[in-house]
Amino acid sequence: METPYLETREALGKKRRIGVMTSGGDAPGMNGAVRAVVRMSIARGCEAYGIYEGYEGLVRGGDLIKQMYWDDVRGWLSEGGTLIGTARCKAFMERPGRLKAAKNLIQRGINALIICGGDGSLTGADIFRSEWPGLLEELVQKGELTHEEVVPFRHLNIVGLVGSIDNDMSSTDATIGCYSSLGRICQAVDFIESTAFSHSRAFVIEVMGRHCGWLALMAGLSTGADFVFLPEHPPEVDWEKAMCSIISKHRKLGKRKTTVIVAEGAHDVQLNKISPAKVKDVLSNELGLDTRITTLGHVQRGGPASAYDRMLATLQGVEAVEAVLDATPDTPTPMIGVSENKITRRPLMEAVELTHAVADAIAAKDFDKAMGLRDAEFEEHYRAYMTTTVINQPHMMLSEEKRMRIAFVHVGAPAGGMNAATRAAVAYCYTRGHTPIAIHNGFPGLCRHHDDKPVGAVRGMNWLEVDSWATKGGSEIGTNRGLPSENMEKTAECFELYKFDALFLVGGFEAFTAVSELRKAREKYPVFRIPMAVLPATISNNVPGTEYSIGSDTCLNALIDYCDAIRQSASASRRRVFVVETQGGRSGYIATIAGLSVGAFAVYTPEEGITISMLARDIELIREAFAKDQGQNRAGKLILRNEHASTTYTTEVIANMIREEAKGRFESRFAIPGHVQQGGTPSPMDRVRAVRLAVRCIQHLEGFAGKSRDEIFNDPMSAALIGIKGASVVFSPMQHLEENDTDWPDRRPKDEFWMSLKRVVDILSGRPSGPC
Repeated sequence: METPYLETREALGKKRRIGVMTSGGDAPGMNGAVRAVVRMSIARGCEAYGIYEGYEGLVRGGDLIKQMYWDDVRGWLSEGGTLIGTARCKAFMERPGRLKAAKNLIQRGINALIICGGDGSLTGADIFRSEWPGLLEELVQKGELTHEEVVPFRHLNIVGLVGSIDNDMSSTDATIGCYSSLGRICQAVDFIESTAFSHSRAFVIEVMGRHCGWLALMAGLSTGADFVFLPEHPPEVDWEKAMCSIISKHRKLGKRKTTVIVAEGAHDVQLNKISPAKVKDVLSNELGLDTRITTLGHVQRGGPASAYDRMLATLQGVEAVEAVLDATPDTPTPMIGVSENKITRRPLMEAVELTHAVADAIAAKDFDKAMGLRDAEFEEHYRAYMTTTVINQPHMMLSEEKRMRIAFVHVGAPAGGMNAATRAAVAYCYTRGHTPIAIHNGFPGLCRHHDDKPVGAVRGMNWLEVDSWATKGGSEIGTNRGLPSENMEKTAECFELYKFDALFLVGGFEAFTAVSELRKAREKYPVFRIPMAVLPATISNNVPGTEYSIGSDTCLNALIDYCDAIRQSASASRRRVFVVETQGGRSGYIATIAGLSVGAFAVYTPEEGITISMLARDIELIREAFAKDQGQNRAGKLILRNEHASTTYTTEVIANMIREEAKGRFESRFAIPGHVQQGGTPSPMDRVRAVRLAVRCIQHLEGFAGKSRDEIFNDPMSAALIGIKGASVVFSPMQHLEENDTDWPDRRPKDEFWMSLKRVVDILSGRPSGPC
């Protein structure tokens, strides 16, 4: 089938035949990667070939290597597992098997391979590439191919994508499938905890991870587990004592439930296996707890991919095709990874060697080295977990003069992860000796209800009160859009009354605006000359100074679940278009990333707006697509429209225009998920990042302890916002952001990092980019 409407295909790429395969254990998101490789290859003027059943298909050839066309991968984003299959292949591990594989590729004219799998699969790929010249020579010597046949294939380009639920590959922050798997675990633990609370029970939960404790650690961090066992950071031989000490302290504080998470590869420092059964016996016999074991097993591997894994797989698949086209005979085999928010290329074998070095270090009992070989983020998450879980750590307690009264306030609309951030920051405060004080219901609550009786809006938070907040959506201390400027005099009076030493704000553009107002008011009100830190939390992800806001991932997951259900209806009827309205304020981030994650036909954003010529072109493309399809394929379509994309062309108006122009040949409906996008249980990514960034914020505020008001007033970093920019976590001074990076009328950053992704959505949907 011809590629639908792409920008000058012939001018875009070199004519290549690119094979794509999945290998090793399946992981959610693999299908998204295959879809992206197939469509981007075609869009770049190349041909795409699917190699079915992994290396087995490469060795056997025949019908297991098939050319793939545009519509072959329709609807694959929402499918779990791998639709082109994966299988273990002993034959490929031997040279004769690799010789057959080389012959099959040459006979199909394939001169590049993109492989999605774990470290074993990618190591095999690099060996295949290193042997390639010798394999061709042998094929000619044996008379299986002629010299003329192999000459065009002297070089084989290979690109690796890491598909692994364990997230066990070095040189990348995340592997395709890991956050989907973490989501399954967290959902199971959340469900288990309700019954654990009811019966005051303990649960020991085993998760996957033979040499990598990422799933166990992140699950512990996300759910507030009492204890975790990791292969990289094992406990001492007498681990029973340490575990019982922590859990008994939690129980004495009034905690009714106990959760212990065990990685399948868990052991002590002498490499003695720690099994869930052993942990259960200790909890039952030493602490007298009614204890149950749950082994999650392969439920962690199945099901559709999360929003993040769909986005990651898509962007990495696109980058893999670009890496193939950029490659020279001397280019080392690249692995496509991600660092914070940036897609990266790294030498594949360097990453594989570092990954194997972790297992070697564990086997050698060099656990400091094992932790050091993991990325810095892993170690930081471990420290954050221990700091927020293990109470009464005297060595971490600050001296009296460095302890602070830190005010906590939520500002703006609710966002998933607000409570997780607050819980982590409060726990960290208690570990360090600070006093955390909640301002309930935002700045209006402070000004109007701070001294209400019997309970005012300003009050302390204790460890037990916040311990269960990790999994809760919304805002437990209340949030609204009220700003200090509504009553600056009263706000200053309350700050003086309660003697705040620092202010920690969690929220969206309103939180950003609130700190801006307080910073500017320091000249008149010296009481505001205290350190202030903003943790962006908004589904819109429209705060200057960061590419990621807490809550945006939760929103995206809710939205793609909604869109998947809508698409199912659209596809079942064969001839239906749904126009779905997304939230996001005047930023098109949510609409664009959701469009990328669900395979939307078109995305309308405030940044681009909507014109009549744009709508006319899109309607014509839809009409052509349905005319060619003739009901043979599941060709339902989705269009996503941001709520502020146009004041004239509303969601309903667009749906009606499409219906009118369809002339009965297809149908059109509109759907508005509304506040469904704000609610629900926070996603694991939002929980994990909330913990990490919240702890960083309190550490930043600590740096101003003991400084005078004038010193704080003159330090630009005393009013700062934490954010993720590219591959780094950074604090940015508010004054710089206000003056240089903020589009105040549209309440968004001047330069939005995701704008280039809009073109990727268009390319992968077959929609022309650019002005009409």
